[in-house]
Amino acid sequence: MSGIVKAADFFQLPASLQSFAPFFSADTAPWEWLKAIGPALKAADFSGGQKIPPGVHVEGQVYVHPTAQLPHTATLIGPVWIGPGSKLLPGCFLRGNVIVGANCTVGHNAEIKNSLLMDGVQVPHRPYIGDSILGNGAHLGAGVVISNLRLDQKPISVRLPSGIVETGLRKFGAILGDKAEVGCNAVLNPGTVMGPRSLVTPAIVVGGYIPPATIAHMRGSVHLIPRRD
Repeated sequence: MSGIVKAADFFQLPASLQSFAPFFSADTAPWEWLKAIGPALKAADFSGGQKIPPGVHVEGQVYVHPTAQLPHTATLIGPVWIGPGSKLLPGCFLRGNVIVGANCTVGHNAEIKNSLLMDGVQVPHRPYIGDSILGNGAHLGAGVVISNLRLDQKPISVRLPSGIVETGLRKFGAILGDKAEVGCNAVLNPGTVMGPRSLVTPAIVVGGYIPPATIAHMRGSVHLIPRRD
């Protein structure tokens, strides 16, 4: 698998997350990083974080960098690791095996599980992010859903230009390369792979592989008809 695409084709682990570097090889397929999130957090140092305010519910091991901003309400179910300068907004729900790099925004009512967000990721308005890797500077518009489970619950394959690759993963959302963007209310099907600087336009459903610096869009038309009393 790693000979087909490499994590290095999509992103580079930033300086803020270098303590996790032994677990995330640049030469392996990027979806292999999903398997490494849990072990990386199990080996992490959770000491030295800031005191959690009363309105933030915490279970398990949680580290929040002293410079990160916490809201008055949130739920953090560990293991969760939040990097420097990142901001969590009210009502966010991080439920296990979540790593957030530096200067990210995790929005109100955001739900995230088993995912890695690198530096400068912006997911500010009600996203669902399951079993995904978001590269540096990636951005999700309001209401984006990254679906991570097939309806038939079979293992997820990736459709690449070179052919279909079986990942062996039952849960796998998306890979977003550096500065990839997804418009409001779009849905990424399980196993979506977006190259760096690729873009999905709002309110569409997308799957498969989107090459770097490419826009995925769907043309539609709106018809106006008289309203009947």
